[in-house]
Amino acid sequence: MVAPGRHTADDPREVLARPLAATSLLDAIRDLRRDVEDTDFPLALPSAAGAIESRDRLLHQLTEHLLPRLTELSAPAVVVVAGPTGAGKSTLVNSLLGHQVSDAGVLRPTTRQPVLVHHPDDLDLLADHPLVASSRTVADVGVPRGIALLDAPDMDSVLEANRETAHRLLEAADLWLFVTTAARYGDALPWHVLSEAADRGASVAMVLNRVPTASLPTIRGDLLTRLREHGLEGSPLFVVLDGGPQVELLEASAVASVNRWLLMLAGPDRSRSVIGRTLRGSLAALRVWVDRLAEAVQEQADAAADLLVLLEDATREHTRAAAAAARAADGGTGAVAVRWAELTSGDGVFARLAGRSGGVRGSGRHRQQRQAAVEPVQHEAVRWAQAVIAAGAARARTGLRDALSAPDAPPGAALLLETWQPATGDGADEAAARAWAGQGLRTLRAALADPAGAGGREGRRREKAVRVLGDETLAAIALVGAAGVRDAGALLGALVGPGVATRVVDELREDLVARAAARVEQARAEAGRPLDDADLAPDAASRLRLRLAVIKGLT
Repeated sequence: MVAPGRHTADDPREVLARPLAATSLLDAIRDLRRDVEDTDFPLALPSAAGAIESRDRLLHQLTEHLLPRLTELSAPAVVVVAGPTGAGKSTLVNSLLGHQVSDAGVLRPTTRQPVLVHHPDDLDLLADHPLVASSRTVADVGVPRGIALLDAPDMDSVLEANRETAHRLLEAADLWLFVTTAARYGDALPWHVLSEAADRGASVAMVLNRVPTASLPTIRGDLLTRLREHGLEGSPLFVVLDGGPQVELLEASAVASVNRWLLMLAGPDRSRSVIGRTLRGSLAALRVWVDRLAEAVQEQADAAADLLVLLEDATREHTRAAAAAARAADGGTGAVAVRWAELTSGDGVFARLAGRSGGVRGSGRHRQQRQAAVEPVQHEAVRWAQAVIAAGAARARTGLRDALSAPDAPPGAALLLETWQPATGDGADEAAARAWAGQGLRTLRAALADPAGAGGREGRRREKAVRVLGDETLAAIALVGAAGVRDAGALLGALVGPGVATRVVDELREDLVARAAARVEQARAEAGRPLDDADLAPDAASRLRLRLAVIKGLT
């Protein structure tokens, strides 16, 4: 027989005609495989477990069958010999070859590692196939060129790893040679697996093993009916009569019909026909699988959108409350007011700072002393701002936890609660308050630099205030005024003009409002950080649908 050559194609329509793979189709399947592998389901929705299982099956189908087949269309047709425990799969493979290549016996499970048997001249064509890496390979001249027999573990093995391997290998098959017995052909699991094969258009043949001669007509008729009911009418059915106690090799006559069929299958036209049918079926089934996967991804994205709405609703009122607390400026009745009174009463440094007609008294000789004196009250103003910010953030976190743990919380809320890691300590609140204090100096400088009122008596008043006190001391007074100490705001007005003082104090209060609201938003962002996952983006499913559209266009 002439060795089959390696084939590529220029026209994707040839996948259905010969069938051969176009480079563009192969690239599209590679891109799809990469995206499927990258697809995850972060939210524990009721459908997530099934979606993960479907994704893994699709990944196996792409990795084990479609990509190897499209990469090397001339590779032998892979015939996976599958079936339940004790069906005689290994014995059948050994009997087809006339000697033992796969362990067979009463010990269960017998086949622990898949055994791939191929003609020696087909080795190069199988070299890059993933089955070679995961199976024990045997070169045997008894296998016709153009096919490779794969003895798979039991699909109902007592070992979970064997069961998983068996189902994965079925995804890699160009043709299933399903082996069962007269005693077990009615079991539910095999028919479930065979129905899946029919759904994806896989080529299937069946061997009914160990059939008592007297029961043959009844069992064969029942089995043909079942095949029709499961969409497998027309599938080849081979019967091996019961030969008595289990033996290592069956008589050549017992498997002659299977051998003749394999030899016919190995012909170039016939093997291409089988490969093409399964390939077309796999590509058609791919559309359904990817559609379902995209729907599951979209369900995750929709659930994430619902959670975002919940978080936004839960923080909206706390944002308003934090803003109201900042505008209320109740620092005028606490430690800030006490410190301010120490500066302005009796012999305090600021007691006689403003003249009766406005403006600042004195010269710049005591500027550093006054700057040092104002630091304690500025510190209290910053602590007040920190308390305002922290209280708003704490209320927001409590509200968010309540919303996420509510009985009617959307699916996936548990993930946010489990992974939420709020900023520890008060570092973020302190940083926000210190940033507010730094803004006080910038706001004051901007107001003093305003050309409006810069000339005349008003301008000279500003210049003297800066010369005598320095802009940092004036900014500290502004912070105290913004914290709610009215006398501080009045003093600032006397020193730099009431218009400038009002502007600076009002702007500082609004700046604090923004920082308090930002900390509430930060709490919301901390709670919702898992929702930043790309798999939960509103358009996450579009990537898979785009890949599918490309593949549809090529096939």
